[in-house]
Amino acid sequence: MPNTKQQKTYHKKATGQALTTVKKHSKEHELKLFGSCFCPFVQRVWISLEVKGINYQYVEVDPYKKPESLLEINPRGLVPALRHGDWGMGESTVLMEYLEDLNMGTPLLPPNDPKGRAHCRLWSDHINRHVVPAFYHYLQAQKESDQISNAKELKTQIATIVDAADATGPFFLGGSISFVDIQFAPWMVRMNRVLKPYRGWPEPEEGSRWAKWVAAIEANEHVKATTSTDDLYLDSYERYAENRPDTSQLAKAVNSGKGLP
Repeated sequence: MPNTKQQKTYHKKATGQALTTVKKHSKEHELKLFGSCFCPFVQRVWISLEVKGINYQYVEVDPYKKPESLLEINPRGLVPALRHGDWGMGESTVLMEYLEDLNMGTPLLPPNDPKGRAHCRLWSDHINRHVVPAFYHYLQAQKESDQISNAKELKTQIATIVDAADATGPFFLGGSISFVDIQFAPWMVRMNRVLKPYRGWPEPEEGSRWAKWVAAIEANEHVKATTSTDDLYLDSYERYAENRPDTSQLAKAVNSGKGLP
């Protein structure tokens, strides 16, 4: 018999608390965040704006049908992208640095502490080079043997950054959410909502430093304000879990063994 399973597709509109936040930031503003509701790279910049308390306009775009307004900022058509007046740029980490350089609102990097800032940038780089690729290798793997080895690699990379975090926590540098936490937060959110249902990703070991960190991220008001309901992630990431052709530029890069696009 033919497979009659109906494929799920990505969502084009935020839900839950994220939708409430979108509505709060729908008015015209010179600072515009172009994003897609399911994209973790977008959520990085979105959380940063919320933590810093900077006013902005959220503009939802379909990353598979790139509007001209997005291509004007980022010719590659990738989200997130920021337009600030007549200036625009993409790349989530660069945009987080830009928001920090505006010197507005709550700082995300330790002020007047070059060594502390370098420390945060080093571990942000670890997330981008090692944690995020391992997440997608695990999610996109179709063979059980590959899933097992990729899960092990993801756990190893997480353990490495947990060892570098402040021992007390609950966040990376201690009591408050900051740059490294925001870099990692969207994937922590998706571990429970995507990796757990699709790959059986385990809950953090009770009482561990990792469990403390995940709980703090999940409870943070700014993370919650940019997170949609679970079904949005389950539907939007089925294409990754099945490793469908043309899922995204990121998925292609992971499949080819290249770095993040």
